[in-house]
Amino acid sequence: MPDALISIVIPCRNEAANLPLLIDEIGAAMAGRNFELIVVNDGSTDDTASVLAAQAALRPFPVRELRHQKSAGQSLSVRSGAWAARGSIVATIDGDGQNDPQYIPLLIDALRQAGPDFGAAQGQRLKRRDSKIKQLASRFANWLRNAILHDETRDTGCGLKAVHTDILRKLPFFDGTHRFVPALVIQEGYRVVHCDVVDRSRRHGKSNYGIFDRGLQGVLDLAGVWWLRRRRRRMPKVEEISRG
Repeated sequence: MPDALISIVIPCRNEAANLPLLIDEIGAAMAGRNFELIVVNDGSTDDTASVLAAQAALRPFPVRELRHQKSAGQSLSVRSGAWAARGSIVATIDGDGQNDPQYIPLLIDALRQAGPDFGAAQGQRLKRRDSKIKQLASRFANWLRNAILHDETRDTGCGLKAVHTDILRKLPFFDGTHRFVPALVIQEGYRVVHCDVVDRSRRHGKSNYGIFDRGLQGVLDLAGVWWLRRRRRRMPKVEEISRG
């Protein structure tokens, strides 16, 4: 259904300087499509709220703000957006401007064309603009995760994703879910399609998370997801049998 509503979710914290241009780019990339924009303001202490109020008044498409009283992290921000979404597909993009919105339609179309056996489309970054040490840390983390979980995904940390809304809502959410979406979607009995995307440099501000914080937390998260996949059986497809 090409004209079905798409919900684009942007988890962000203190990205007031990046949001207006990012919303401009999303509007251009999604021209002619039916979509809503859900910005999850994750306990920002800058002017994010006033920027979003101004943007909502300017745009011809819905710009909705969900506000966390305190910062809960990227994964739980995606959860808030997923449960508020009115669209049949949720597309996610980071609020720092490093993800290029031109790839959102590519992910949506790839997911739709892949068929009912596929639950998500995952962006995989090329030409990373992060520091060399962050790239090396990310490369090792992705190798380790794939070696243990076998999710066949080169880069799960990319914020560009498209997931069927009903499937996304089924996933277990914790502080780190966004890095394990392919493995968790596979656990639900679906496949994942991958799309290469080109990364960009952040325009304003700095990352809210450090390399070592992410690394230590990621090891614990990986152990938890491994345990979950070992203990939770793959969900069967359920069909009700009609007998007149």
